[in-house]
Amino acid sequence: MNNLELKKLANQIRKGIVTGVHEAKAGHPGGSLGCADCVTYLYFEEMNIDPKNPKMDSRDRFVLSKGHNAPALYSAMAHRGYFPVEELKTLRKLGSHLQGHPCMQHVPGIDMSSGSLGQGISAAVGMALAGKLDNKDYRVYTLLGDGEIQEGQVWEASMFAGHRKLDNLCVIVDNNGLQIDGSVEDVCSPYPIGKKFEAFNFHVIEIDGHDFDALRKAFSEAKNTKGMPTCIILNTVKGKGVSFMENQASWHGTAPNDEQYAVAMADLEKIDEELAKEEA
Repeated sequence: MNNLELKKLANQIRKGIVTGVHEAKAGHPGGSLGCADCVTYLYFEEMNIDPKNPKMDSRDRFVLSKGHNAPALYSAMAHRGYFPVEELKTLRKLGSHLQGHPCMQHVPGIDMSSGSLGQGISAAVGMALAGKLDNKDYRVYTLLGDGEIQEGQVWEASMFAGHRKLDNLCVIVDNNGLQIDGSVEDVCSPYPIGKKFEAFNFHVIEIDGHDFDALRKAFSEAKNTKGMPTCIILNTVKGKGVSFMENQASWHGTAPNDEQYAVAMADLEKIDEELAKEEA
């Protein structure tokens, strides 16, 4: 896909995020909107996956360590063909397989149940080690939040990954600077993030997480890095694409009401119109 196609797709995925959270009257739109470009790139360009064969042995694995951003993952998976896009409206409802955090028992294509912050990266490291021990060539990707890396378990897993030289592992940190209690820097600063991962023997790449050229280059560099795992730090805007949600910690875990939903969808429709003009 070219960049314009990816931008258009990411905007549809953002619409799915906003729609799902609005229908549920609960959920986490801010971080989900912020990581939508990266998740779009992973599911439509980067990863070796097959929605018709979600348990394919040779598939690349993805673990959403910050499981509360499930709306982004579900929307990307729906648009990729794992299940109908209409099902996004059932988010968090009784009987729906799309609950507030990803569950591998109920959603085909989910490689790990997640939500307890810090634990997803440990599972991803285990998957990467298994790949090495079994001489498999699949890659493992895991997406963490910048607030999440305040958890000590993240660094235990990173120490192990660096020590075992797991170059089939790509850790992605969504650095939007905000968490549920406010500024990440004020709550418990993890900065500088890159130097910390370098200290654990990671190759570190820092990029604009909304730039598809940068995403393409970073994931290519990660794939070509041998002898150590890679950490890609995404500098993103929480709430990206929705005017009143951007850079607002209050939208970490708040659902839009009907009026706010209308404004949010209008914002995303404007982006569609701008992209259509770019195409013309």
